[in-house]
Amino acid sequence: MAMNVGSSSEGEDAVISAINTTPLVDVMLVLLIIFLITIPVVTTAIPVTLPKERVEVRETKPENVIISVDPQSNIYWYEARINSVEALTEKLKKVSTMKPQPEVQIRGDFSARYEGVGKVLLACQRAGIVKVAFITEPPPLN
Repeated sequence: MAMNVGSSSEGEDAVISAINTTPLVDVMLVLLIIFLITIPVVTTAIPVTLPKERVEVRETKPENVIISVDPQSNIYWYEARINSVEALTEKLKKVSTMKPQPEVQIRGDFSARYEGVGKVLLACQRAGIVKVAFITEPPPLN
């Protein structure tokens, strides 16, 4: 490390016009390292509970409403086909006034498009249904 003392011919009160940038570079490198270490931690530190696959035995009550969606996105109220989302919404509005409100269970075919299930969810939301469940099969045992 070198130090600029100045020449003796200028006198003791001469001003040194050169700026020493070494401390500035050191501080910038330390800040860069701190940011490189903390940025990945900040972006993945959001606490999220991911869904776990489990088999849960559900008790089907007689008052529960079962709505099925077949592979062609046709909607069925038990075994009766529903032709439109408006008709489904009207049926669900009648169910939503019951005390206690029954649960709507959606059985969507594995190969059905999301649009059919989305229509059922939209009808449930418009009718004011609070409890909606998806009926699935347990995963195969390996």
